[in-house]
Amino acid sequence: MKDTYLTIESQSEGLFKDKGSKFIAFAFPVNNEDEIKQNLENIRKKYYDARHHCYAYRLGLEGNIYRTNDDGEPSNTAGKPIYGQILSHNLTNVLIIVIRYFGGILLGTGGLINAYKTAAAEALSNAKIIEKTEDNSIKIIFDYTITNDVMKIISDEKAKQISSAYNEKCELEISVRRNNYDSFIEKLKLLNSENIKIIVKVLHC
Repeated sequence: MKDTYLTIESQSEGLFKDKGSKFIAFAFPVNNEDEIKQNLENIRKKYYDARHHCYAYRLGLEGNIYRTNDDGEPSNTAGKPIYGQILSHNLTNVLIIVIRYFGGILLGTGGLINAYKTAAAEALSNAKIIEKTEDNSIKIIFDYTITNDVMKIISDEKAKQISSAYNEKCELEISVRRNNYDSFIEKLKLLNSENIKIIVKVLHC
């Protein structure tokens, strides 16, 4: 089962000018709609004097959560060409916002489509595209006496240790690649005995 996807490593920008109008594109890596809303709010506040704040985003391993917005431009002349660039690079978990400062000369439908498409493409050309894995986050609680065994499983399954706490028991927060999750849990279960139990709490799937 597929558990990898392409996205961008960090924020990037692009610029396109045509007949006095300036189109500035901002591409962001995002994980959820809350992050999208926050980035949109930040751009709208910082560039409050721009005529339009158009955008498109795509979320999820299969990229089945998406939206486009023309923000007052003629229908499908802004959001759709921006989204087209996300699709052409096969990206997900990405938001692209393109703001426009109007130059006083109308560009027409074709001109707008080209401007928003080119600005978005420029932002992505300046971004580093990376492959990421879809992970599950879990917390495991176990006795100190099996610490070495647990750490070996973490290493063998290429899981990532996010945080740790040591009280009466050991508590580790672990990020496990989705395709390795079942194998990881089965190996932990094998460490259980009459006197030692490993508790697994799923934090995020």
